[in-house]
Amino acid sequence: MPGMKRSTVLETDLDELPLRARGKVRDLYEVGDDLLIIATDRLSAFDHVLPNGFPGKGALLTQLSLFWFEKTASLVGNHLISADPDHYPAVLQPHAETLRWRSMLVRSLKMFPVECVARGFLAGSGWKEYQQTGAVSGVPLPTGLQLCSRLPEPIFTPATKATDGHDENISFDVMVETVGGEMAERLRALTLEIYALGCRHAEGAGILLADTKFEFGQDDAGNILLADEVLTPDSSRFWPMDAYQPGRSQPSFDKQFVRDFLEAEGWDKQPPVPTLPEEIVTGTAERYRDIYLRLTGRPLPDGVI
Repeated sequence: MPGMKRSTVLETDLDELPLRARGKVRDLYEVGDDLLIIATDRLSAFDHVLPNGFPGKGALLTQLSLFWFEKTASLVGNHLISADPDHYPAVLQPHAETLRWRSMLVRSLKMFPVECVARGFLAGSGWKEYQQTGAVSGVPLPTGLQLCSRLPEPIFTPATKATDGHDENISFDVMVETVGGEMAERLRALTLEIYALGCRHAEGAGILLADTKFEFGQDDAGNILLADEVLTPDSSRFWPMDAYQPGRSQPSFDKQFVRDFLEAEGWDKQPPVPTLPEEIVTGTAERYRDIYLRLTGRPLPDGVI
């Protein structure tokens, strides 16, 4: 890639701004009534943040989310104000180079307390639940499906939004109790619409979008807006179409590469979190870069990764 490799950012410290939250990957700061989201180079697996940094990962995730915000704007609005540090408020200008490529200034929303998940294939927690119950999030599925089988049609499988630990699949009825029936219906419809758009675009690039999760919030006027990250390898499973074969795990362009390594090493998914060898870090970075290039058809900005 052209340009110099950017340094790894594991944590940010903007003393002059209130820190709203530090998530597994993103640091959120209050900027007046708005929020600054910074995607770091942290990576989590099995609900634990790994000690390794993945150079350029946060910038790549941000640039891919911006691509999808643009693609999905005809379906739903989003919370983005600007992703150009040169246009950020003056208080952020001393940090412009740290923020470049990996940050977004966004509207602060009232977030819905559910993850909106769409699945077109049976993998991950969906596969585990199907083996136990024959359903996923209360949605009954045909018998005899295999690991990574394509579902008869995409399904909506909401989940809790855990601040610590693992999100848990919930039924649509539980979601109705949480956000109300009309809002649950609107969020389900939006989720499946955005997923369908993502699938069409990805398949045109030779990629299967197996599943993904979205976050939505409401602005002061009550409008539903798409927020956080969109169709990234941190929030989605991407598989190469030409290698797809149900009944086994798929080669992937996401962090499944890291999960597979950790499971093969026999890690019990409890602290301490093992440090990854350099080839796993490099291999993961290559997969993230590859899916960005395939999906967007755009070169990465100079110096991102």
